[in-house]
Amino acid sequence: MIAAAIEVHRILGPRLLEGAYEESLAEELRLLGIGFQRQVALEATYKCVRLQSQYRADLVIEDRLVVEVKAVERLLPVHHAQLLSYMKQSEKSVGLLLNFNVPSLREGIGSRVL
Repeated sequence: MIAAAIEVHRILGPRLLEGAYEESLAEELRLLGIGFQRQVALEATYKCVRLQSQYRADLVIEDRLVVEVKAVERLLPVHHAQLLSYMKQSEKSVGLLLNFNVPSLREGIGSRVL
């Protein structure tokens, strides 16, 4: 998975919008034969009531890993909190935060385990 992200970053470099990285990463995963889903809807509830607003995880890999794609100056605590929220909502214990707006993708990788 990380090798696929590195390949996308190597080809596209920084400074594009998140959507370009997400779409390119999905294509790279497809080429590698890695199972994934894009824009996975996650339900939010309040006191057992399903809320109208839905959140979407950028990618869920092999039904185990939540991936959130970013293209920001730097990863902030709110980005990590967003990933944790998506992990809890999807009942996945592992998450990966990828910020493509960096000179080297190694600087833009964050992960979480519940």
